[in-house]
Amino acid sequence: MKKLISLTVSATLVLSSLSLTVGMSGNQLTGIDVVSAASESETPVKESTPSKTTTPSKTTTPSKSTTPSKTTTKTPSKTTTPAKTTTKPATPAKTTPKPATPAKTTTPVVKQVENPYADGVYVTYGNAYSKGTEGAKVTIKGGKVAAIELLRTSPKLIDRDVRNNYSGLWNAYETMKTNLLGKTQEQAAKVDVVSGATRSSEGWKLSVDRAFQRALKEKAKGVTYFAGDHMGVDPEGKYMIFVTFDATKRTAVKVYPLDANGNAIEEANLTEEQAASVKVIAAELLAKGTGAVSPKGLEAEFKAAVSAYWDAEQNAKVSNDSKYIDGFYSAYGAARDKGVERVDVYIRNGKLVDVKLYRLGSNLIDRGDTAYAEVVKANAPMTAKLLANGSYIANYSDDVDAIAGATESSHSWNLAVERAFEKALKAPGKAKYFEGTFAGVDNLSKVLVLADIKADKVSNVNVLLFGADGKLIAADKLTEEQKALVAQLNEGLTQKGANMTPIVGQEDLSLAARAAFADLLSNASKTQGNYKDGTFTAFGDAYDKGTNRADVTLRNGVVVGLKLYRVGVNMVDRGASAYAEVVRAIPILTRDLLFAGTREQAAKVDVVTGATSSSTALKTAVENAYKKAEIKESYKTAYINGIFAGINKDKSVYVMVTVQNNIPFKMEVFYLDANGKIKTAEQLSADETTVKTEIETPTTEGSLHKYGYRPAAFGETDGVKAVSAQVIDAVKNALENAGR
Repeated sequence: MKKLISLTVSATLVLSSLSLTVGMSGNQLTGIDVVSAASESETPVKESTPSKTTTPSKTTTPSKSTTPSKTTTKTPSKTTTPAKTTTKPATPAKTTPKPATPAKTTTPVVKQVENPYADGVYVTYGNAYSKGTEGAKVTIKGGKVAAIELLRTSPKLIDRDVRNNYSGLWNAYETMKTNLLGKTQEQAAKVDVVSGATRSSEGWKLSVDRAFQRALKEKAKGVTYFAGDHMGVDPEGKYMIFVTFDATKRTAVKVYPLDANGNAIEEANLTEEQAASVKVIAAELLAKGTGAVSPKGLEAEFKAAVSAYWDAEQNAKVSNDSKYIDGFYSAYGAARDKGVERVDVYIRNGKLVDVKLYRLGSNLIDRGDTAYAEVVKANAPMTAKLLANGSYIANYSDDVDAIAGATESSHSWNLAVERAFEKALKAPGKAKYFEGTFAGVDNLSKVLVLADIKADKVSNVNVLLFGADGKLIAADKLTEEQKALVAQLNEGLTQKGANMTPIVGQEDLSLAARAAFADLLSNASKTQGNYKDGTFTAFGDAYDKGTNRADVTLRNGVVVGLKLYRVGVNMVDRGASAYAEVVRAIPILTRDLLFAGTREQAAKVDVVTGATSSSTALKTAVENAYKKAEIKESYKTAYINGIFAGINKDKSVYVMVTVQNNIPFKMEVFYLDANGKIKTAEQLSADETTVKTEIETPTTEGSLHKYGYRPAAFGETDGVKAVSAQVIDAVKNALENAGR
């Protein structure tokens, strides 16, 4: 029987031995230190130290009394020395009196003040209103804000894409985060609001204050709720409920149905049927809360509404007893040689509020619509089933819960959701890895490794090789040399894992096997990584002849798929018609960037001689793809700095938007002819010239361009309106390409 190997290898050791870097970041193996540098550098409130607190504030010592450090003279202190201990006059034989002992005579005992807050991560919200609410994920350590992520939610209470928030917030995120880091509860309350984002700034401050209240080891007596308006949504997104609480009870309830986009339907736009349902639901919730009873015929509506009320109540509770930390988590199901299922979920108050299901192939890349037809069909009903349950389904049953025709995949999706919830636990267990069968693939898709993990130990390592066609080579199709290699790789990985010594003459596949093993550990890890898996499209800097594009597929923060393009002003791949040096450079860069694997190593890849500017732009595109994939940004920004291109639907307008300090401030407009060539000034119509001049009129340096936020068509004539609509379409496309 094969020996089990303990997975105690640090991430540093694992990655340092890999040339094909498919592995985990350091925090995936060693855990995350949540204390930021900012919290350490922040100047704390001055507190009395023992050396400065030896004199009680209400001392009985006369005003001219000396301090303990000066009371060791021959003359005893009348305020500290009893009468019987007065020193006798010195005799000739003993000329030096014994010095007084300050510790026993003058220094009072200073009692260490206990930190009233429990260290931990707390997600709290400010007061809600119809457009959503502000929130904060606050890490409290030692009575201070050690880390913080600021949230601005949509009505569905999921952190909203920053670009869809009002522009005044874009710079407020960074400023408020910086100012709140390292603060105590009292200091955080005094932080200045950001001009232009007053309401949100106050909401974030209130969220932080509530986080401290929730962190108190001893809560204020008689206080159950944060007084104010609180919002909740059911996992299926049917209802948004506003509940007003005072310290002890609910005092008002408002009910809003949600549309397909998750936005609240205002009272004036309700159908008669909706209005009638809302009235009944609101009255019952106000009277009975989660104990509300549905009249006949409204059971489904009441179930959703009660769930939304429960959510609002959890957000309002000072003592929220959820076992989980709100946020985004990704996890894998049961692996086999045909692939594995993966899920991306959002958890709030211990409930699943959003989920996306994926079916990965044997190369561990999403198959999308190319997966088995029954699995593709099972995706939507399984998503609905999980959301309706608000979690994974305990004791999953083949007969009741599995989706017909996709039993194996629906079981694996459910297992993946269960593992995502385990990642979210506030008090995780000691194990670093989930138990079960896991898969890993190197980023060049040469080797698939399957292995079982139990009690943080690996067994049953099975290496499979990919053929030149990208498919696994069946065991009975392996050559004798390949069989011998697989046996050696199995033994080496079983004995030493990712530190396996490369096999002489097979160094390439040995390194691929080590990288695949490291990838397997990442997929089995209970620690959430820093990036979302998937394919992200991003661009490098644009100019008047086009731009450079990268489609980057990431898994565990590693590039596992990459396509590079040189696109023209019509944003279409130029292929072989691009400059010869660029055509030559693209396969070289693709190879080097894939081999580099990680974000840090990709940045170090050399440019290709003869195509320096395009190489730099393509590397920038890869970096921008990483920015789009970040789960937790260092600060929230609407846009990536650089020059980004966009085109309208009929490819008649090409626009370049320049972003500085994460704000679009400059735009250039080009009109294209039927051949996709830029028109000269003489070829432009009067309407085209009018619109071009309007868009290109400069704004104050560093200021937001007037069409950089929710741009809309303009003009006083039909001609200008028609042209501006086309240009604005291109502007929106450019802004989307520039967005985080």
